[in-house]
Amino acid sequence: MTLDLTGRVAVVTGASRGIGYFIARELAAAGAHVIAVARTVGGLEELDDQIKAAGGQATLVPLDLADMAGIDRLGGAINERWGKLDILVANAGVLGVISPIGHVEAKTFEKVMTINVTSTWRLIRSVDPLLRLSDAGRAIILSSNAAHSARAFWAPYAASKAAVETMMRSWAHETQSLALRVNAADPGATRTAMRAQAVPGEDPETLPHPSEIAKRIVPLVSPELRETGLIFQAKHNRFVAYRQPE
Repeated sequence: MTLDLTGRVAVVTGASRGIGYFIARELAAAGAHVIAVARTVGGLEELDDQIKAAGGQATLVPLDLADMAGIDRLGGAINERWGKLDILVANAGVLGVISPIGHVEAKTFEKVMTINVTSTWRLIRSVDPLLRLSDAGRAIILSSNAAHSARAFWAPYAASKAAVETMMRSWAHETQSLALRVNAADPGATRTAMRAQAVPGEDPETLPHPSEIAKRIVPLVSPELRETGLIFQAKHNRFVAYRQPE
């Protein structure tokens, strides 16, 4: 079934490259007006060109997610222009460093927590009232299996993803009686710049392209989706729920 998001408004963070870039394109292709958020203006402009060439619509928001006041203003601007938000895809994140935990510099750890955790909370706080005004609000938080595997040398990133998963589940419990559905998506190993940074010796051609992953994630924002508080993992060309809240 073709996903129809005509008339819906979607925020995608980290939209200038990788998975976020292709999620934004897929949402626009399905009819959503995409509010594309990222630091890199060039990447946003390229995204805008691609969306418009395909007949879609986008609003570009150059924003560093370390700018907490800027995140607050984003929610206000969306409310002023649209009066609601239908879709949130919190995709932006940083890896930090692959290192023994005792060797991680304080500034590196703090940056990972600021971008991956604090900014996600701030974004949720900014748009939660707007998602509640939608007839079928949908929120997807990008996570990682690192949150569960606790791999050696991945401590800052793993801890940050465990934190956002927990926030997601708590948010889902708070809103389970509403039309809002809140879930997380673990895309698995994907051919992105972050993956290349984390595993430099890996052959990227052995990994799925972010455009493939985006196509699997976008159905999770469907107005028909009923699940909430779940973590979906990429398996066998689709996303399946693999962990339920207790």
